[in-house]
Amino acid sequence: MSPSTSPRFFTEREVARHCTKESCWVLMGTRIYDVTAFLRMHPGGEALIRSRSGKDVSQAMEGPPHRHSENARRWMEQYYIGELDRDSGTDEAQTLRARNKQTEGERAQQTTEAKDEDERDPCSLCSSVDLDKDLVDWRKPLAWQVGHLREKYDAWVHQPVDRPIRLFGNPIMEAITKTSWYWVPIVWLPIVFYLSWHCYTTLAQGTTRLALTSGFSIPIHKYFFPVLFMMGWFLWSFIEYCIHRFVFHMNPPAHNYYLITLHFLLHGQHHKSPFDGSRLVFPPGLASLVVAVFYMSIHCVLPDILGVCVFVGGLGGYVVYDMIHYYLHYGSPKKGSYLYSLKAYHVKHHFEHQRSGFGITTTFWDHPFNTTMPDEKF
Repeated sequence: MSPSTSPRFFTEREVARHCTKESCWVLMGTRIYDVTAFLRMHPGGEALIRSRSGKDVSQAMEGPPHRHSENARRWMEQYYIGELDRDSGTDEAQTLRARNKQTEGERAQQTTEAKDEDERDPCSLCSSVDLDKDLVDWRKPLAWQVGHLREKYDAWVHQPVDRPIRLFGNPIMEAITKTSWYWVPIVWLPIVFYLSWHCYTTLAQGTTRLALTSGFSIPIHKYFFPVLFMMGWFLWSFIEYCIHRFVFHMNPPAHNYYLITLHFLLHGQHHKSPFDGSRLVFPPGLASLVVAVFYMSIHCVLPDILGVCVFVGGLGGYVVYDMIHYYLHYGSPKKGSYLYSLKAYHVKHHFEHQRSGFGITTTFWDHPFNTTMPDEKF
């Protein structure tokens, strides 16, 4: 709802009716929010919001156990739909209801016009930012604008919005930056399965040995393959942490237009629009570069088939990483499960603790490098 639009008024009975998965409203004081679209995204789970539907969540926002961040409160405003009419019998309330009824046709016409505009402009699908007051022009591709934000970039990019981002004006370049989640297993799992079979059957021949010195070597049995595979997986978890912390969360200098632009393309756009489902996993083309560097690095350290065994474990770890990352944004894990705690951890990284909590599939590496987040429960 735009600031210039008069708020709609609803009775408590009307609000209470919206308590289902298909339509879920909550209150903050007298302000009403339709959070249906946020159910799957909420780090505390869908059931937690639905249990408070039709109720005032002001105290829950303040905590305990969890005090919501300023970004979370700002995010909430995207779902504001109107005000609560507590005194439905007053002349003022009746006047307001009459005014709402009178303008209902006008709103319907505005909605139709907005839908037509959305079809022409993919960047207008959500009214989650003030197009006239934001630091960038959302009607145009953002890739070449963000570098001009300079010292304002860091604060701007870490204020998330529920709005799709268009990076490039060229449709081909724009399409290359988008990837549906299912392409990750389609492209990489056949390679993981084939290389796993190749490694196991090669080790099963009994001819593989690891030379420890010039005159001494030990045989590598086929049953060593799961150990080597898990070594690669563990190594990937460290690489995942390092990429996320030192590459994706580099702090580009305010005066460097190109580094700001690079940061936005690599990861900044994900923090600005964390629930853009088309940009939650690596495009296969970009991922292949990382995979190639990973393979060559291992090949330089471990000989022949041993290096491939470790590599395929790392590749399997990457596939799981991308799938878990997607699920942490759109899944609804069961409360108390490992994925439930990971989802809460990761969403807090997006909304409040952007300089910590870099682990995705595991929080293990955050502990030795002292980048853990406060342990808050939902």
